[in-house]
Amino acid sequence: MNRENGTTASRFSAARGTIPSALRRLDYNLRISPSKFSTDPIVRHPAISARALFAFKNSPQNNKSLMNIIRSFVAIPKSTLIPLWLVGVLSAAVFRPSADAAEPFEFQPSDVVAIYGNGLADRMQHDPWVETVLQSQLKGKNVSFRNMSFSGDMVNKRPRNKGFTNDAEYLQHVGPDVVFTFYGYNESFAGKSGAAAYQAELVKLVERYTQLRKEAGKDIRFVLFSPIAYEFTGDRHLPDGKELNANLAVYSEATRQAAAETGATYVDLYTPTRQLFESSSERYTINGIHLNASGYQKLSEIISAALLGKTAPAADTLGDVYAAVEDKNWHWHNRYHATDGNDIWGGRSTLTFVDGQSNADVLKHELVMLDVMTANRDEVIWAATEGRDHAVDDSNVPPPVKVISNVGGGSKSSSAAKEGSIDYLSPEESMAKINVPEGYELNVFASEVQFPDLANPVQMQVDAKGRLWAASWNTYPKWEPGKEMNDSLMIFEDTDKDGTADSRKIFAHVHNPLGFEFWGGGVIVTSGPDLLFLKDTDGDDVADLRYPILQGLGTADTHHAANNLVYGPDGGIYWQSGIFLVHNHETPWKQNLNIGASGMYRFDPRTFVITPHAGNSPNPHGTSFDYWGYCYANDGTGGKSYQVRPEGKGFKMHTLLEKEFRPVAANAILSSQHFPEELQDDFLICNTIGFLGVKQYSLDREGNGKDRAFGHVWGTPGIELLNSEDRNFRPTDAVIGADGALYVADWHNAIIGHMQHNIRDPNRDHQHGRIFRLTVKGRPLQEPVKIDGQPIAALLENLKHPVNGVRHRTRVELSARDSDEVIAAAQQWIKDFDPNDETEAHHLLEALWLHQQHGVRNDDLLDALLSSDVKHAVVAAGTVKHFWENVDATGASGFAAPAEVEFVKFDPPKHLSRADRKVYKLGAEVYQRESHCATCHQAHGKGSANIYPSLVGSPWVTGSEERLIKMTLHGLWGKLTVNGKTYDPSRGVPPMTAFRSLLKDEELAAVLTFVRNTWGNQASPVSPASVKQVRQQTTDRSTFWTPDDLLAEHPLEQALMTNDPAAEVEEFSNQALEEELLGTPTAELVKVAIAEGNLRRGKKVFYQSAAACFACHDPPGGAGRLGPDLATLKTKLTAEQLVEAILDPSKLIDKAYAQVSVLTADGKVHTGVRISENDDEMVLRNLAEPEPIKIAQDDIEDVKESKVSLMPANLVRQLKSRKEFNDLMRYVIETRK
Repeated sequence: MNRENGTTASRFSAARGTIPSALRRLDYNLRISPSKFSTDPIVRHPAISARALFAFKNSPQNNKSLMNIIRSFVAIPKSTLIPLWLVGVLSAAVFRPSADAAEPFEFQPSDVVAIYGNGLADRMQHDPWVETVLQSQLKGKNVSFRNMSFSGDMVNKRPRNKGFTNDAEYLQHVGPDVVFTFYGYNESFAGKSGAAAYQAELVKLVERYTQLRKEAGKDIRFVLFSPIAYEFTGDRHLPDGKELNANLAVYSEATRQAAAETGATYVDLYTPTRQLFESSSERYTINGIHLNASGYQKLSEIISAALLGKTAPAADTLGDVYAAVEDKNWHWHNRYHATDGNDIWGGRSTLTFVDGQSNADVLKHELVMLDVMTANRDEVIWAATEGRDHAVDDSNVPPPVKVISNVGGGSKSSSAAKEGSIDYLSPEESMAKINVPEGYELNVFASEVQFPDLANPVQMQVDAKGRLWAASWNTYPKWEPGKEMNDSLMIFEDTDKDGTADSRKIFAHVHNPLGFEFWGGGVIVTSGPDLLFLKDTDGDDVADLRYPILQGLGTADTHHAANNLVYGPDGGIYWQSGIFLVHNHETPWKQNLNIGASGMYRFDPRTFVITPHAGNSPNPHGTSFDYWGYCYANDGTGGKSYQVRPEGKGFKMHTLLEKEFRPVAANAILSSQHFPEELQDDFLICNTIGFLGVKQYSLDREGNGKDRAFGHVWGTPGIELLNSEDRNFRPTDAVIGADGALYVADWHNAIIGHMQHNIRDPNRDHQHGRIFRLTVKGRPLQEPVKIDGQPIAALLENLKHPVNGVRHRTRVELSARDSDEVIAAAQQWIKDFDPNDETEAHHLLEALWLHQQHGVRNDDLLDALLSSDVKHAVVAAGTVKHFWENVDATGASGFAAPAEVEFVKFDPPKHLSRADRKVYKLGAEVYQRESHCATCHQAHGKGSANIYPSLVGSPWVTGSEERLIKMTLHGLWGKLTVNGKTYDPSRGVPPMTAFRSLLKDEELAAVLTFVRNTWGNQASPVSPASVKQVRQQTTDRSTFWTPDDLLAEHPLEQALMTNDPAAEVEEFSNQALEEELLGTPTAELVKVAIAEGNLRRGKKVFYQSAAACFACHDPPGGAGRLGPDLATLKTKLTAEQLVEAILDPSKLIDKAYAQVSVLTADGKVHTGVRISENDDEMVLRNLAEPEPIKIAQDDIEDVKESKVSLMPANLVRQLKSRKEFNDLMRYVIETRK
């Protein structure tokens, strides 16, 4: 599925027998012979194996073919192989419910096969051996395969971004005759006790899909594949897999039983893969669970033998078929895994531009194009299986929808303040408009003039050879069907050292490369939903090894996707990503991480552990580390800068400086021997609207300011290093080169906003991109330092260098060396260093970081630095200790939380029934579990001042059950008011944890029952059935709720709207009255109300009852109304409609009083009624704010209109009797007249 040659044109009409690039990259497997237990980093991290790719024929370890191994499982008596509880798991490769022996699966002509599953199935798109082999053996049958898998998927939990086509509709769209399922791995972390539930869900899936296809008049057959085994690799960074394999065996048996129960075909992958792994010294996975290229080639043999009873063809005969399948997969992947889903079917899909045209109008049509293009490539595959040449014919693909640009005011969202000019200046003309400080000079290092395929550079790095690399995002915001996919990683080299690039090489074509970093002898780069590892194995500066090192990055908005990769001194690969995204990552350690939080993430490429590091919203970009390892980050949209510090069990963002500009695309630390001393280790930001340039801030790390501790960094504005008057100048990154100069990437585009213009606006530029170079006149450049290929001893000496970039590149170089050798050398290197000398303390710190990078704990070295007289060394060592003891040791989320509290015994309150008291006890236990509720809210329930709200007497706890369940399932993040006290994320309040994947329905119901009935709280218990219902209703949600979103659906009880907490009254709910009214015809309700209602009493109900109608319709003190003025409004509503509006407020919402939620550039969400709007601003009003909220149009990121009325549902429950209802309705009806 790779786009290595940068084009979508067919490569399959070449002479048969030619090995395409995809196969050539695998040929590397044939040139080395590493052991599974080798310490060579290439082998520890590879998608490689010395095992011959060609059907075991060169293997000295096995004198049986894989076919015979599989058959041997059938022949050997079950009792001699396994315990009785695993009978059936190892019985056969294919299991029919009626027989033990394998029978070939019958594919019918023109079958469509839909593949559902987790990462095992998802990765088949990258290494398509299974489909390649099956297609080669099904020639003439014209079978089509469509991969519907996502990494992290489980049978009943397949999170997608908002608006994604629902499962049933997609099933019918693809129209499969056969469904392959690959589940059980992620589910297996529930342990043996969870296998029955997994089996039941698998049966339910088969029955549901069968019924859906039957409704469409079609039959469907199923093949249920077991999970593969875990491969013990001997890598000390990975688990041994013993417990995991025991569980996988159980889930394989559960899969078999589900197949038997439904009449489906069963294929055992666990047994033959475990046999394969244990019988060979070679590696077939990259991390024990995810197959490498050789692993998928072997899997294809297993599946071929099991399904068809045939031996797979030799791989060297399948070049054309493999390449054709790979090309088809690319097109289908961009259909089913379509990036920018938020603009296709999500919240921004309905944004309209010129002539009312929306993103959805354009992008949904592209999905149709991709359907046709995928089908066209099926024909190429079929031809290749028959040995026929067949070039792709896309003449039947419908043309793209024509889009008219709104640049220059073509639509309401077009903003003159953000747009540049479509008349582009040359690089030299643009440079002339860039102001630099006195004594500095600027030159063009590289541009589209020299290198026409350089466009939209988004990140830069410097490699160990001193060369500048850039990620060129030509197709931004994503590849368009029918056009060239020419996004790439480029290598620039200044061979004559004159400050300009003399050559450019394309290392690899990578779609949507928002960030990249060097590691382990290769490059890690984002290509959502994948994080790819690329490596040049033959020294030609072209990647010939490529595989996903991690999957499941959210792609719903490429503007917010994982970006700006940085290798931290601790050994983690860091990135940030923003809102609208659904991430779902699989690891060898625990159940998949499904999260939608905006913030900084950390990935350890040795252990494959991925953790949320620190919250940051809504659209964070830019991460950097300084000399002492202090970490800095930005939120791009809001323009805020932060220091990221350890706190609680994780890390947290703390404001670094007073924001001056927005949006910020990147940041950097200025560390260079070429620049003046007074600027060393200062902070730089790149801003892309308004101020178009690079700004410097001096950093105080000593805590000299008021109320700042040592190591709590604060920035003071300094000079503008670059400030452009060319409105197309968009600085997206800044790095210090090997020569000490500052290199600045210029995105160079008239359009910078993602949502202000159609995704396919023709003025989104794909042809311009520049890299500028800033130097200081009269100062010598930085001397080059040898890094690439140097011996370990020389590299350790490099760690003494004062320049951050030199030490960083040295750490990267050491990441590819043998860990044992690196650590042994480092321990010799540090023997004579004094931890109380500032310079030598830093050398010791570099050695400590080396231990951390290579996964080796050294407590003696840690203790020496913790006891140092050098304060910055102590702080840095404390961060390492925090990782080892709080983050790494527990695997806890990086979102900060206070330390765990001791377990406290709670006695159930007497007002609960006996059954509810039992539930209460479970809830008390759940509440106090590690990293659960008591961690933040404490055993006393009062929380922590200004950070964690009190649960005592809070309507958020004792009020709406459904609201409480929703926020507990999915978490809460945003400005929150509890009993008059405000908890604001902008002041460091972390999000509330989402417990949907941590607690079962019974546990969640129990803990909510507990908090609703402890510390003096008294409210109805919560039932597991209620939790289950809400969970099912919100299954598509993968992001935190905001308080405003929740209140839009479940307005807070009236008690919270008063200014006096003491004014709260005992909860009253007249459900019987509501049921009576809903069961009575509306006309009769009106008739009785007019006949029996009392106008005077009705007015009293309107103004003085708990229903509090006046609060919106006639608020005191001249406050703005949030509902119609009944006395003066000339409404067209009939009396019957007024009654219906009270009984079901959301049925008919007056547009003038529809509630909207507005996301602004600083990450805040404002909710209220839109009382006015023009080209400059939108004005909202809500009950919580005394004054109207004015929001500049340029600051608006997103607007959502609620389908829920501001008038509370169940309003009539606040009335005491039918008499009160009649009185109120009489007053409302008469007043409106």
